[in-house]
Amino acid sequence: MIGKHKVLIFGIAVAVIGAFVVFAMPEWFAQRGATEKKDVREDKAPDFILPDILGGKFRLNDQRGKPVLLIFGTTWCPACRDEIPRLKDIYARYAEKGLIMVNIDIQESRDKVSRYVDKYELPYRVLLDENGDVAKTYGIRGVPTLILLDEEGMIAGGRRFIDQMLAKMFDGKKRSEYKSEGKG
Repeated sequence: MIGKHKVLIFGIAVAVIGAFVVFAMPEWFAQRGATEKKDVREDKAPDFILPDILGGKFRLNDQRGKPVLLIFGTTWCPACRDEIPRLKDIYARYAEKGLIMVNIDIQESRDKVSRYVDKYELPYRVLLDENGDVAKTYGIRGVPTLILLDEEGMIAGGRRFIDQMLAKMFDGKKRSEYKSEGKG
């Protein structure tokens, strides 16, 4: 009987550790990285060129002068699917005002991503990071990850404060007024 209890306790411990690795570690690493290195909001966003699902090319530096929202995700991610209504709302509110939104799908085929885009009727451009190189460059450790860039191509903030930062960007505040508020 004692042996069965040890196996049960071991199984529970493995499940708890597994849940921590899957759910908490990406956030922990993101927070740790943000505090151990210089403030990421002062960094220029690394340029990249990626194909979109229609065969066109997207270059980040070509978007200079407009705010850009990078959405890193995958088709298999439940949290990415849960985020779609919010992202569609952001697109509806700010695209006509100049916001460029791009979904960067990490390491999946064009066909799979195209079916996903059609199924969920994504209104914004979807790019293919087939090798995961752009995700690596940006230090993406979990999806979905949102990164907001200002008009100068500087990283303005991340996921938690996107809505507030967009509202301030499009209400006419200068970068210096909102860059310190995006601590997410």
